[in-house]
Amino acid sequence: MSTVSKEHMEYMDRRKKRKKLIVFTQLLILILCLSIWEILARLNIIDTFLTSYPSEIWAQFINYVKNGDLYYHVGISVMETIAGFVFGTILGVVIAIGLWWSDFMARVLDPYLVILNSLPKTALAPIMILWAGAGYSGIIVTAITVSIVVTIMNIYLSFQNVDEDKIKLLKTFGATKFQILKKVVFPSSIPTIISTLKVNIGLSWIGVIVGEFLVSKAGIGYLIVYGGQVFKLDLVMMSVFILAIISAFMYQIIAILENKFMKWQQ
Repeated sequence: MSTVSKEHMEYMDRRKKRKKLIVFTQLLILILCLSIWEILARLNIIDTFLTSYPSEIWAQFINYVKNGDLYYHVGISVMETIAGFVFGTILGVVIAIGLWWSDFMARVLDPYLVILNSLPKTALAPIMILWAGAGYSGIIVTAITVSIVVTIMNIYLSFQNVDEDKIKLLKTFGATKFQILKKVVFPSSIPTIISTLKVNIGLSWIGVIVGEFLVSKAGIGYLIVYGGQVFKLDLVMMSVFILAIISAFMYQIIAILENKFMKWQQ
């Protein structure tokens, strides 16, 4: 059983201290910004009607937690985002596999994918909602539309960049196209797939919030729109903070999966 050297222990200790320092500095910056915001509001240096302030936002948060409305709105938005994220990712990967499988289809659809990727997806949201319906389905389809093209292009490009020598070696041994996909192409693209998942979290939230702006009667996007309409900026800011926290939490879940995969791959 190998022993750990003193130098290695010191190195690991320095790394742990550095990580703790980074987290501490991040929290310190957040607390400092919130404190300055609160002080400026209390001294009437900034217009709280337009910006609200942390203590008022916190009071609004506690009120929504107590009456249960927050759980309802957050639950709906999270459900829509997860559905859009899962379906958008799965469909994107499946279509990317189809493009890799058929070079003819890849060449035919390439200009259309470029055009779709350049279009502002949020501008197409009203059309998507009219086609899919003005309920949860329309919002989920909007989230899928925002993320699917990026998924297709990233995954397909990753498939194309797989080492050709490995593919030729498998072909030499008589491997079928499905075996090449299963044994080489797909495993080699897993890091890209995980990176795409990180991007899709944010894109799915964009699609959901835009959809909720347009048709929803519940959700975080609805709270933002409602707060703006009745000039309750504390409600708007509370919704934005909750959205940021949930998005960061979902992103960290993907990051944890990525770290576990990288350790397993090593």
